[in-house]
Amino acid sequence: MTIKPGWRGRFYEDFEVGDIYRHPLGRTITETDNTWFSLLTMNTAEVHFNAEAGRQSEFRRSLVNSALTLAIAAGQSVIDTSFNAVANLGWEHIRLTRPVFAGDTLWSESIVLSRRESASRPHAGIVTVRTRAVNQDGAEVLSFVRTFLVSKGDARRPNSFPAVREPLLPADQPAPADKSWRAR
Repeated sequence: MTIKPGWRGRFYEDFEVGDIYRHPLGRTITETDNTWFSLLTMNTAEVHFNAEAGRQSEFRRSLVNSALTLAIAAGQSVIDTSFNAVANLGWEHIRLTRPVFAGDTLWSESIVLSRRESASRPHAGIVTVRTRAVNQDGAEVLSFVRTFLVSKGDARRPNSFPAVREPLLPADQPAPADKSWRAR
């Protein structure tokens, strides 16, 4: 049996100005997500976690914390953009173009704006993307520009998958019982 590598993400050489990546995973935001995120980040604006305050607002319901919307859109983009990033270098032009409410589902897409070799790190390059999130109706709710330092394809990367004790076998070939966990 052959071990096939999983998705390795994009490296500096894989980015071309004008490329658009539609990130594959949508995410529905729940009231619990919004409340926990708001309280975890110490955002005390009650419109995010107090249903009565939300009902009294101009939106007539609680708003999703905009930092949560940003975090989800950024997270959705990682698989296609910064999976191999060394570091984020900057965030600019964050725009909140529509309100987001519990029950909304967000998807994100990114376009490559620029790329250049790093002057100080020969193992990496600098890429800038514009990312936007859209809701279930296809309406943009947020956009931002992000610049990150990303590894080149030949850069050394750590292998975080542990050495396994027994090979993974098909169901019809049971692995030998591993008794190493039992008391010695």
